[in-house]
Amino acid sequence: MSITTTWVIEQMSCYPTAEGQTDVVFNVAWRVNATDGTYSATAYGTVGVTYEAGSPYTPFADLTQAQVVGWVQGSMGPEEVASIEAGLATNIANQVNPPVVTPPLPWSA
Repeated sequence: MSITTTWVIEQMSCYPTAEGQTDVVFNVAWRVNATDGTYSATAYGTVGVTYEAGSPYTPFADLTQAQVVGWVQGSMGPEEVASIEAGLATNIANQVNPPVVTPPLPWSA
């Protein structure tokens, strides 16, 4: 079973001005979608990011989803990213082969 994961940025909260810049992102809402083509699973959350004066700055209007996903994953670290993606894979595997089932009662026809 091959699973495809897609990281999506849902929303970014900004300070109107900070450290001499405008629209400085400080919180990112993210979502990860996983699918094997038939079954799917989703995880979501938020992560704080910090701009430090003097660091390279990309104006808000020029940010790309790939760049912000990089911030999110960098803030989490590779272990947490892998854990989220593994959890989604487990969720899909459990949909394919449920570990618990609830059959109808034998006397309920």
